[in-house]
Amino acid sequence: MNTILIIGAGGVSRVATTKCAMNSDIFENIVLASRTKSKCDEIASDIKRMYKIDIKTARVDADNVDELVALINDVKPKVVLNLALPYQDLTIMDACIKTKVDYIDTANYEHPDCAKFEYKLQWARDDEFKKAKIMGLLGSGFDPGVTNVFCAYAQQYLFDEINEVDILDCNAGDHGYPFATNFNPEINLREVSSKGRYWENGKWIETEPMEIKMVWNYPEIGPKDSYLLYHEELESLVKNIKGLKRIRFFMTFGQSYLTHMRCLENVGMLGIKPVNHKGMDIIPIEFLKTLLPDPASLGPRTKGKTNIGCFITGLKDGKKKRVYIYNVCDHEEAYKETLAQAVSYTTGVPAMIGAKMVMSKTWHKEGVFNMEEFDAKPFMDELNIQGLPWKILELDPNENFEIV
Repeated sequence: MNTILIIGAGGVSRVATTKCAMNSDIFENIVLASRTKSKCDEIASDIKRMYKIDIKTARVDADNVDELVALINDVKPKVVLNLALPYQDLTIMDACIKTKVDYIDTANYEHPDCAKFEYKLQWARDDEFKKAKIMGLLGSGFDPGVTNVFCAYAQQYLFDEINEVDILDCNAGDHGYPFATNFNPEINLREVSSKGRYWENGKWIETEPMEIKMVWNYPEIGPKDSYLLYHEELESLVKNIKGLKRIRFFMTFGQSYLTHMRCLENVGMLGIKPVNHKGMDIIPIEFLKTLLPDPASLGPRTKGKTNIGCFITGLKDGKKKRVYIYNVCDHEEAYKETLAQAVSYTTGVPAMIGAKMVMSKTWHKEGVFNMEEFDAKPFMDELNIQGLPWKILELDPNENFEIV
């Protein structure tokens, strides 16, 4: 029986588990596990009520390799889908090596004690995955994930050479809170408050947080303030998209969000080092996380749309060419289907598709790989089927799409 083990029980996991249940011809048996089994039980109950499909649940500490190995040996899955925290990527990968089971995740490894995320330590496990004769698929979310596949599709089917890529992430949703994050607050705030970085003419260029702003005109949404960040897919795309001269990542933020974040940062609430409070060591950003709304609770109150895509310039038949490949997702429609808002939906659906690619052997090689290292078309076809249809705009390569 084709069994998938999903680890993690947040909003993304809710979406991915629901979509696995909706693809039961591939995922015949679904096991959902996390440190807090009650969260898994709640997701399983909702899926059974909505789609009449049973989901098995279990408890596991994703920081503990021995516990993970014991669970994998008990469940005997064909793939493990890691939707836990990025801090736990390495322990789950190590458990998959020990049990010789294929591995998929949505975000690269983050160091718990340092605001830094990178693929280096995951790529370093490539030989061990090869020896175990298993596959590791890294970053099967939207960004990273779908954005990587958009770039691969452009490289494989639309261009002879790609020179510039701007990855554009716009969330125009409104949840009604003065301040909240759409995914794990600790991960979100660490990412946004870090220095920016982009790649140009063969080298990395570092910027101050939020130093570079452009106003992009997003289809179906309109003009939005968009800020340059460093994002993990840049690290692998620089390696795998040939001919690149520049690649950048932009994300939209409203002024209210930025004002709250800067205030919190100024008073030390985004700190990741322990501080002593009344004789007890606490980590400020972890304490802040307990005060903010749970991202999983935002679904029923979020309205509006997301637009995430890739603005790509290069050459075709000796002529300059520019395309914009993107998806628009509606928060309310995502909630109707999965009881989660669009930010979770746009990550959870590609997570399921990545698992489907690996489970069905549509994508399968021994070792550790990023999304753009495979034929993009099967994944692109699945996006259209599974609820994230994409569009391509052919643009004048000599005109600016952004409003500077």
